Amino acid sequence: MQRNKDGVQNLFKQFGRFNLLVLLSVTLLSAGSFEEFKKVQSESFSNYKDERDNAFNEYLKAQWKEYKAFITPPMYKAPKPKSITPLQETKAPKVGPLVQIKVPKKVKQLPKERPQKELHKDVTFDFFASAVGFTIDKNIYKAKFYPQNQAGIANFFSVLASSNYAVTLEEIKKYKQDLQLNDWGTYLLVKKLSRRTFMDNNEANIYVWFLLNKLGYNVKIALTERKNIVLLHYSKDIIYATPRYKFSGKYYYIISRYNKKAIEQIYTYAQDYPDATKALDFSISKLPLLRENRANKKVSFKDYGKVYTATYSYNKNIIDFMNTYPQVDYKVYFNAPMELQTYKALAQDIKKYTDGKKMSEAMNIVLRFVQKAFKYERDDEQFGHEKVMFAEETLVYSASDCEDRVVLFAYLVKELFGVRVVGVKYSDHMTTALYIPLQGDSVKIGSRRYVMADPTYINANIGQEIPKYRSMQPEAFIQLQYK
Repeated sequence: MQRNKDGVQNLFKQFGRFNLLVLLSVTLLSAGSFEEFKKVQSESFSNYKDERDNAFNEYLKAQWKEYKAFITPPMYKAPKPKSITPLQETKAPKVGPLVQIKVPKKVKQLPKERPQKELHKDVTFDFFASAVGFTIDKNIYKAKFYPQNQAGIANFFSVLASSNYAVTLEEIKKYKQDLQLNDWGTYLLVKKLSRRTFMDNNEANIYVWFLLNKLGYNVKIALTERKNIVLLHYSKDIIYATPRYKFSGKYYYIISRYNKKAIEQIYTYAQDYPDATKALDFSISKLPLLRENRANKKVSFKDYGKVYTATYSYNKNIIDFMNTYPQVDYKVYFNAPMELQTYKALAQDIKKYTDGKKMSEAMNIVLRFVQKAFKYERDDEQFGHEKVMFAEETLVYSASDCEDRVVLFAYLVKELFGVRVVGVKYSDHMTTALYIPLQGDSVKIGSRRYVMADPTYINANIGQEIPKYRSMQPEAFIQLQYK
């Protein structure tokens, strides 16, 4: 909603004048509760634990501005193919050295954890089935989002800043380390802690904002036109289908509005909380150490009359964690690890079919596995919205589309054969290309020639690309990280 200059200034005056709003609201409070409210605020202002908070709280009371949201562009400019016509089966070429796949010997055991009932903490809950508990200063419960505007946020901040929050922060940091959480996992932990501490959604959001800033993450708080509180997370990674705003050349995203079409104007501030500079990093260098809840899966496919099978297990809690991800940069999915126990079982079965064969023949068996062991289905048909899967998720779900298969195939080729691979993205499709000396359809990246390998083009060998894309220039290449 657009406002003229005078209207905006008047609205900002409402947000920034705490004393005036208190006088206007006195009739809404009993005398006793109003006196208690003033007492809590007065005590908070004089008991800040961090010298940064006094100046920042004054800044929160200053004039906020109205900002218009921009939705990030979709991952694809055109719908992905509903189906892709398979090729006729043809024998793969036999080129390269003989293959001998190495399978990991050890599987890391998860540390034992105390059950939730034994955690003598103020707030306890299960975090993806792992019991966690936190110490909460009773003084923070005095915090109220009142008035429900900018002044109310400053008031809430004052009570939090004067509480003994340091203990809670240290516990968050310890769980981050013990559970091997990345930034996204840490955010989910803080979010659930806040929901368990404050029943009101707006108050819980303020607590999330406060804790994340204290942990060094660059997060802003904002008010919508309906006086609801939303958080703006600074991220270097693109978060697709999400409202974003730009401050000083940095993009901030309202993750809570992910995949929602309705967008409200927001009112917020430009300055960052002092020393809170960390971007929300979605990359996964190590999977979280979550409690075991294993399930088994068996897949098979037929090629030239021969049946190939693979059996593996996966941790449902890891899959549930991965399923929380919004759509982010493809590099996050391509470079995420697979659970060692899952990969070990899969590699052992693949090894039975590939050892002793030429490299090109062995890699084509893996390509057939990804092409044929899973049903092709677009995300909007399976999930109702676009969803990129991690390699482990593709192994779990019965259906997948082009980029899901690409992520899985790229991971397997890299780990099993040590071959360099890149993701190749078109306006409505994704495939891979391998840095190998093989004839066939190819793409040049820098000074190197990469041979196409399409995990969605059923029965295609390495070097055979879908005819439609042979003359098309790729939109982007996704690079994998190599040690």
